[in-house]
Amino acid sequence: MSTRLIFAVPSKGRLMEQTAAFLAYAGLNLRKTGDQRGYRGEIEDLAEVDVAYVSAGEIVSQLKAGTAHIGVTGEDLVRENIADADERVTFLKKLDFGNADVVVAVPECWLDVDTIADLATVAAQFRQQHARSIRVATKYVNLTRRFFSARGLADYRIVESLGATEGTPAAGTAELIVDITTTGATLRGNGLKVLSDGVILRSQANLVASKVADWPAPVNRALKSLLGKLGIPTDAA
Repeated sequence: MSTRLIFAVPSKGRLMEQTAAFLAYAGLNLRKTGDQRGYRGEIEDLAEVDVAYVSAGEIVSQLKAGTAHIGVTGEDLVRENIADADERVTFLKKLDFGNADVVVAVPECWLDVDTIADLATVAAQFRQQHARSIRVATKYVNLTRRFFSARGLADYRIVESLGATEGTPAAGTAELIVDITTTGATLRGNGLKVLSDGVILRSQANLVASKVADWPAPVNRALKSLLGKLGIPTDAA
């Protein structure tokens, strides 16, 4: 059993830079150890913390499995990949960066479709005309299914998207999408609009703790020390 706190942080890109800036604002300097291309790091003045540089998606996997104690990742990834998220992790703090909304978007030419109820009507009409379900392109399969189920929309088929989801309706591979957006400009550029009640999740980066990791006393002390420096109440953990 490890007696050191494993802190998983994004390994590249803007999310890594913003995480480092968030820690630096609290006087905590994050740095890699060994080769700058490596995946291990440390926080100055917190010798009991081991930093692991991994992708935002892998951070979710590690928190879910308990191989990392805490991590910085998007709420959208947590909610999508951990069905029982509130049972397996604790959201310690919203970090005010990495903002993106998970939304339901349909073609702008669907003038009479503004709500999920309208979409359900279109789905029924689509089946009558084409003898098949409307197709929803998305990388957020689980969030989509839970959202539609809660609103009584059942007649649709998921098309898992591996590329540019917003382009699938124009390409003819889906009728609508569920995707993330920040300003909506990319959606509009592809002739799509967000349904008025189609925001599934307003996501941002969070500091997240695993409930299923081993938490021996030294690791708990390290967490409380880190949270104290970040100005986060220790009873949040």
